[in-house]
Amino acid sequence: MTEADTRELLDWDALEVGETFEKFHYVLTADMIEAYRLGVMDPEASYPTISHKVDVKQYNKKYRDNGSVNARCAFYCYNPPLAGKTITVTAWIADKYLRRGKNYIVTEAVSVDEDGRLIDRVITHELKQPSELGKKWGG
Repeated sequence: MTEADTRELLDWDALEVGETFEKFHYVLTADMIEAYRLGVMDPEASYPTISHKVDVKQYNKKYRDNGSVNARCAFYCYNPPLAGKTITVTAWIADKYLRRGKNYIVTEAVSVDEDGRLIDRVITHELKQPSELGKKWGG
């Protein structure tokens, strides 16, 4: 038996720009860094924080919807994260817009380590009507 999904159903019209989500904390481990470096095939890769989808993690914890398609994502990397440090991610709804009759949500997230070092900022634009994507190609 599966547990009932208690997340709020997304109401795009009622969603407020500026809504800030509960902060997310995690310890970045050496294993996480190594897994990221293996995944991107770069033994010197410095920003494994981007591989954990922390930019939309708290949105997905609060809301349920029909899924999304990543329309655009921008990563701004400032200081390489260090293994063993606790990372705190603050995320919020930065914008929402209607384009060609389709709903988009912009989520912004900032990661800071326990010493106050700014790690990265991620801005993600998501199309919240994934069924619309197939229509472009006749699907």
